[in-house]
Amino acid sequence: MDRRSFLTKAAVGGTAAAAASALAAPAIAQSMPKVTWRMTSSFPKSLDTIYGGAEVLSKMVSEATDGNFQIQVFAAGEIVPGGAPAQEAVTDGSVEACHTVGYYSFGKDPTFALAAAVPFSLSARGINAWHYHGGGIDLYNEYMATHNIFALPGGNTGVQMGGWFRKEINTIDDLKGLKFRVGGFAGKVLEKLGVVPQQIPGGDIYPALEKGTIDAAEWVGPYDDQKLGFNKVAPYYYYPGWWEGGPTVHFFFNKGKYEELPPAYKSLLSTACQAENSDMLQKYDYKNPTAIKELVGAGAQLRPFSPEILQACFDAADGVYAEMEATNEPFKKIWESIKAFRSEYYLWAQVAEYNYDTFMMIQQRNGKL
Repeated sequence: MDRRSFLTKAAVGGTAAAAASALAAPAIAQSMPKVTWRMTSSFPKSLDTIYGGAEVLSKMVSEATDGNFQIQVFAAGEIVPGGAPAQEAVTDGSVEACHTVGYYSFGKDPTFALAAAVPFSLSARGINAWHYHGGGIDLYNEYMATHNIFALPGGNTGVQMGGWFRKEINTIDDLKGLKFRVGGFAGKVLEKLGVVPQQIPGGDIYPALEKGTIDAAEWVGPYDDQKLGFNKVAPYYYYPGWWEGGPTVHFFFNKGKYEELPPAYKSLLSTACQAENSDMLQKYDYKNPTAIKELVGAGAQLRPFSPEILQACFDAADGVYAEMEATNEPFKKIWESIKAFRSEYYLWAQVAEYNYDTFMMIQQRNGKL
C-alpha cells in the first residue's frame, strides 16, 4: 500500500469514527439530561438517621449521573411543613418529591398508612419482603396513583419503642384517662381502651411531659429519643411499639414528574431507594445498642408492656381493621394482602431465626458474649 492510499483510507476511517462519535454524543446526552428536583423532608436535620436518608439518596443519584440529576433536600419547615403537607405538596406538584411516612396522612385516608406501619403488622424484615417480593410496592402505587404519587420504600427504623411514661403501666385500667402523645392508627386503637390521644409536635413533647400536660409520649427509639432527654421527665421506657413493628419511610415522587424521567433515571431511583431503605435500618441496628445502654445508665427504667395489655391492644386493633375494611375498599385490598403474608411470615420466623436469636440472647445474659 502506497503512502497516498494509506492516508486516504485513514482519513475515511477517521471521518467514520468522528461521525460515529457525533452520533453517539446526542444519545448519551438524551439518556442523562440535566434534571433538578426539590425534595422536602418530614424530618428535622437533627434526626441524622431519618433526615439523612434523603441526603444519602441525593448523593447516590448525583454521583451516578455525573451531577446531571440533582435532588435538593430541604428539612421539614424550610419550604413545606413536615407530615401530611409534605405529601400534599408532592400531589399538587409544588415539589417533585418528599421523604416522609405514609401514616402522616392517616387522617385523610388510613390507606396511606398501610405500607408504612399499622398496629400489629409486619416487622422490618417482613414488610420489606412484602414490599419487594409480595407485590406490596405495586399494590400501594395502585392506590397512590389516585393522589398523583409514585412511591418507593426509603428507610426503616425497625420495631420502635412504646414510649416514655411518667408512671408505670401494669394493667388495662392504668390506660384509662392516660393522656398519651400518640397519633394516627395507634391513637384510634388506644381510644377504645380509654386512652386520650394527644397530637403534639416533636419539639413540644419535653415541656408537655415536664409540666404534666401529658402523661406519656412515643417518639422513635433509643438513638433518636436520647437526643430529646425524655428520661429526665418520664423515666419509664416501655416496649415494644406495637403500632410500628417495621415502619417504612417512603420517597414520594410526583407521578407526572417521575414519568417524564428517562428510563435510566427511573431505574437509578429504584436502585438508590432500595439501597437507602437498607442503609437506614442498618444505621439504627448499629446505633440503638449503644443508645439504650446510655439511657439506662442515665436513669431510664425499661418496662415491657404486659401480655394483658398487648392482647387487649391486638384485639382492639382487629376491631378497628374490621370497621375500615367494611367501608374502605382500597384499604381492604392492601390489608388483606399484608394479612395473608403476615400469617406465612410468622409461621417461618418462629422456626430458625427466632430460636437462634433466643439462644444467643441467653448467652448474652449469661455473660458469655
